[in-house]
Amino acid sequence: MDNKNAGFTLETGANSGAGQAKTARPITHVTWKDVQTRTIAVGGVTFAYRELGPNSGVPVIFLHHLMAVLDDWDPRVIDGIATQRRVIAFDNRGVGATGGSVPTTIEEMGRDAIAFIRALGLKQVDLLGFSLGGGVAQMVALQAPDLVRRVILAGTGPRGGGGIEEVTKVAVIAYLKAALTLSDARNFLFFPRTPGGKRAAKDYFAGLKERTTNRDRPISLQARRAQLKAIINAGKSAPDDLSVITQPVFVANGDRDLMVASHLSADMARRLPNSRLTIYPDSGHGGVFQHHREFVPAVLDFLAD
Repeated sequence: MDNKNAGFTLETGANSGAGQAKTARPITHVTWKDVQTRTIAVGGVTFAYRELGPNSGVPVIFLHHLMAVLDDWDPRVIDGIATQRRVIAFDNRGVGATGGSVPTTIEEMGRDAIAFIRALGLKQVDLLGFSLGGGVAQMVALQAPDLVRRVILAGTGPRGGGGIEEVTKVAVIAYLKAALTLSDARNFLFFPRTPGGKRAAKDYFAGLKERTTNRDRPISLQARRAQLKAIINAGKSAPDDLSVITQPVFVANGDRDLMVASHLSADMARRLPNSRLTIYPDSGHGGVFQHHREFVPAVLDFLAD
């Protein structure tokens, strides 16, 4: 496919240093593997993003995980949700093809996400945050509640939930195993080493390879270090008052998550006054990818007006 004609037409301008989206016409038949990457200037920083799905309804903003760029989203989830919803996924400041440096707190990441959303001219959005992105989604809901309609929090927990030392140890072990087996650490972090988990990992990585042209820039060393510092800061911080997030929230995780223990997701759901919780069986941190056939319809049902 000619990428010059893929995706949609977007014109951007400048207003006090922030780009303003003038026209955006997502084409519903375009899929994640061939949709164009767009850019918009936000406060002097160029943000990279992709958009697909119908140009109607409240957009769903995707916030991705630790050390991830746009190409790390599971296309089965993106494309599935984009069949009915307008989907916008972006690289936050300092990530992938977006300029600037990654901040070292999730509060700052949340402010950057809010600035990006408002630069697109959006008045209200739904949020889908996975892992670190789930923490950022909570910051967006806390800092700009008027901007948020509904929230999906996947593979994530509340700030100050504890266990941050265990997360660091698990990640180090996974990266050592990955180095020894010449594989991706997410094989060990996202999926259990069961027959079902191994099949899910294979399918997940096959999907990530579908896009072969105009791929995102890899995550930088500065971004990795800053994101890890932000996660550690969040883990050691005082808990947020989640009772003030009154929007409907869908919380999802796997029952064997090594990075964010399932009980932390359950605790977060209990503290959110208008939430629903789903724990997927025989799955880990990437439970929503392993169970995408159940997760995508559940998200679409949750987001339905």
